[in-house]
Amino acid sequence: MFVAASSRSFSNLPFEDVCNLVTDLEFDKIEIWLNESGDGLRPSVVAADPDKQFASYREITRLTPVALYLEHDIAPETFMGICKWAKMLRIAQITLPASPLGTPFNTEIDRLKRFLTIANADGVRISIKTQTGTLTEDPRTAVELCQSVNGVGLTFDPSYYIHQGHGQDSFDPMYPYVFHTHLRDSTASDLQVSVGLGNVDYNRIINQLRREKYARFLSVDLLPDHTSQTQLQLEMRKLRMLLETLL
Repeated sequence: MFVAASSRSFSNLPFEDVCNLVTDLEFDKIEIWLNESGDGLRPSVVAADPDKQFASYREITRLTPVALYLEHDIAPETFMGICKWAKMLRIAQITLPASPLGTPFNTEIDRLKRFLTIANADGVRISIKTQTGTLTEDPRTAVELCQSVNGVGLTFDPSYYIHQGHGQDSFDPMYPYVFHTHLRDSTASDLQVSVGLGNVDYNRIINQLRREKYARFLSVDLLPDHTSQTQLQLEMRKLRMLLETLL
């Protein structure tokens, strides 16, 4: 397993500044967050000219890109351009948002199959984010979606489940389907707290992933609107060091 930084953690900054900051915090791998709003990279812009965006990335930073993280659902045509960019950067992992609660199960299956077909053409692996307010809010439904669409996995974010009051043993059926991981510390009352003050059992999560021969990335994905910029940098460094110690 390897530790990476999610660019979402500094989503209020231009992407070049994010890369410089992540480097200063002694990360060497980055997960790139794509969102249509804010100062970061926009899916529509990337998809419109993947070659230009590839050249731009190489000029901006030497960080190794390991994954893409799409904040919102996008059109299949846009996703096609995103996958081409991922292939150029040698990124094999893309996180998609799950559909909102209330979406018919079969509708979500059809959506995931469309994205999976596109991703397979470029050798990219896709997973859906586990998050409150979406169909993956319930661990059992998240697993059922993966079982229904062979080849789709989960981007496992335990914070949302802990914040909902789920016990960590409820995660166990999910581990065989985990393709990627987003980590921060959390409690039942706070989605993000200072590292070490929350209830996320990093050691248990890592051991469970090891049992599934998980050899991918643990992405430090902090929420910038939950803490100050100065504290955010400190928390990023603390969590990186903690995870590297456990590995």
